[in-house]
Formats: sequence, structure tokens, C-alpha cells
Amino acid sequence: MQVQKPRQIAYRVLARHKQSGAFVDSLLDAELENCVLSPADRHLVQELVYGCVRWRATLDWLIRKKAPGRQRSEVGILLQLGLYQMFWLSRIPDHAAVNETVQLARECGLGAHAGFINAVLRAYARERKSTIDSIEKLKTQDPALGWSHPSWLVDRWVQRLGRQNAIALLEWNNKPPRTFARVNTLKTDAATLAELWKKEGVEASLCRFDWVPDGTVFELLSHPPLAGLDSFAKGFFYIQDPSTLLAVHVLKPQPGESVADVCAAPGGKTTYIGQLMNNTGQLAAFDPAHDRLARLRVNCGRLGVKCSIAEVPKPGQQFDRVLADVPCSNTGVLRRRVELRWRIQPGDFTKFQEVQLKLLLEASELVRKGGTLVYSTCSLEPEENRSVVDSFIARARRFTLVEDRQLTPFADGVDGAYVARFVCDSTPGISPG
Repeated sequence: MQVQKPRQIAYRVLARHKQSGAFVDSLLDAELENCVLSPADRHLVQELVYGCVRWRATLDWLIRKKAPGRQRSEVGILLQLGLYQMFWLSRIPDHAAVNETVQLARECGLGAHAGFINAVLRAYARERKSTIDSIEKLKTQDPALGWSHPSWLVDRWVQRLGRQNAIALLEWNNKPPRTFARVNTLKTDAATLAELWKKEGVEASLCRFDWVPDGTVFELLSHPPLAGLDSFAKGFFYIQDPSTLLAVHVLKPQPGESVADVCAAPGGKTTYIGQLMNNTGQLAAFDPAHDRLARLRVNCGRLGVKCSIAEVPKPGQQFDRVLADVPCSNTGVLRRRVELRWRIQPGDFTKFQEVQLKLLLEASELVRKGGTLVYSTCSLEPEENRSVVDSFIARARRFTLVEDRQLTPFADGVDGAYVARFVCDSTPGISPG
């Protein structure tokens, strides 16, 4: 493996992302696998790549103010890197950000543009305070540009959530995500894991949420690479946002029951179901995406969860409880999936709606009389949530909606999620508005 500079790696990832359109996280992972970096340098690479993608619209606005003409794409990436370090990474002095970016231009074969890059960045260094003020004003005057989101999406959220809540959501999406770990009680408990983490150099804090038992979730405040920890290898914990546990909480799997997860990979919800069932009864995990089943098997194996795994259920299979955590637009997790805001399109919500209803109807066929069906997404959009539920109720008359709940990041402090629980052939339940 070659020893390389963090900024070189970040530039290469961003350039390949621009050229190929491939997902930036996949490109970044591939680069980091072939480099020798200290933890601090690795973190800097991730910060630079994700930061430039997250704040792309605002960075390009700054570039246009000083250089209104069309720029060569590689030059634009270098300017983004320099400006991001200057105005979003307070620990890097302006002179260092400017000099490093100019040097990077030369190292990348763009020496002919070094003078131009130097002039733009130095001009902003001289105007630091007024530039910071301009960015802050932009967040109010033009939230889409100031918070670097597509205008159509911001307009949609303002109309539905109100301006204050919409801006709170934009602000949430632009902060680095927190890291949470679920304790795997099949193998350990919170106190034992906390003591082991101290020896491994992990700083963590227990968290409380009304939908998980106390001692279930830690926030990891600082840690070495998790994959290298003995506690990780032994399956003592699983990295998982607390919002994803709500669906399993509403499903209420019990020891000895038969339970199915129909869109199971990579296995976060499946393994929590197995944990709550204490590995008794029958747990089945299905996922039609064959390439994702290997990861599901690895996670179940590491956490010690007993589970049958297949692409689709066998004809006639039925269960006491069924979870359908369906593919969606992921608007509740834009904080984690930084480039998704630039990929999503206005028509996607209705496209997902068709697939989601189909999957929910198929999942309902697996539920025995008197059983429970749970539908969940990580979307904030009503088309994918309550609208799907209403369409399902109209089609599947033997099911009654008992409860539903929406988690919103700015209100609940976790990723966005929607969950609805139905019962099959039961007495009428409460149908929330």
C-alpha cells in the first residue's frame, strides 16, 4: 500500500465521483482500502470528501462570486476543497488551506491553474468576516442555497413542515452524523461492554429513547477503528441509529414466536428481533437482492443470531409477526447519505410508493390470522408513509391499522423514520390521523 496525502486522496475521490457518477461512499471506501493513513488523516479525508459533497451548492456559489465564468471541473474541485477548509474547518488556518490547495493543483498536473486558484482563495482569506456573514445571511434569504439542498426539496419541506422546521431539518442534514451502537444482549450487557470499551479506548455514553429498553443504546463519542476491536469481532454490539429500532419495538417480537423480516439486509432490524426473541422460536429473514444476503449472513453470524435466510419465502409460509421495512427515498437519513440530496428527483416519491405498496401487500400474505404486520421506512414523505398505509387498508380489508408514528430528526434527535402496525382479522383498533 502507498502512503499518500489526505488532500490528494480526497481530490481523487471527488474527481472520480464527478467523472463517473458513482456513489461517493463506494469510491471513498475503495481509495481508503489501498492507503496507509493515520486515524487523524483518515478522518480528514472523509471530512473533506463528505463536506464538499454536502456543501456543494454553497461552495459553488462562493466560486461563482469570484470567478463567474465556467471553470474546468478539476479546478472547481480544488477550489471547493480550499474553500471548505477555510470556511467549514476552523482548525485549519487560511494560509495553510491556500498553500496546500495550490500545491495540490501542481501535484495533480494542474500547475497552469495554480495562480488562478491562489488568487481566488487569497481574496476570500482577505474577506473572511464578510464572507462568513454572507453565508449566514444566505441561509435565511435563500435556504436552499445557504444550506446546500435542491430548491424543489426545500420548497416542499417549507410548505409541509413550516419554514422554521424546514430550516431545522436542513441544519440537521448538514451536521456530521452521530455514531450509535446497540448492545447485543445475546452475548453481553451494557455494563460489561462499557468496561471492555474502556480497555479498548472507546469513549461512550448511554442514551435513552422511549422506544428502546434502558441499557440498549450507546453513543460512541470517540473510538479507534471499530472493525479492529475485539468487542466488535465477538459481536457484542451493532452500529445502528436508534430510529431503526422503532419498527422492531412496534413489532413486539416475543420468544417462541414465528417472525419474518421481508426486506432484511443488511440485518440491523433482523438481529435486534433475534435479540428480543432470545434466539427462541422461528426467525426468518428474506431479501430479494441476492448480493445483499452475504452481508446479512455475516452480521447474523457475528452477533450469534439464529435465523433462516433466503431470497423469498416458500409458498404457504405464515408467521405470527412480519416486518416490511421497504426501500424508500431515504429523506430521513440525508445526514448520513450525503450525496442523496443531489440524486433524488421530484417524481421519485410516487415511484417508490408503487413498489412499497406492492411489497406491503406481499408481506401481508405471510401474516396468520390474529398476527401483526409492521410497515416501516426511513422517509419523511407522506406519499411513502401514510399514503401507502391508506392505500393498503383500502386493498387489504382483513387488516386494521392500530398505530403509526413518524420520527423527525429536528424533533426526536435521531434519523427520520415512519412505522405503522396492523393486526390481521382483529377487532377494530385506533387509526391515528
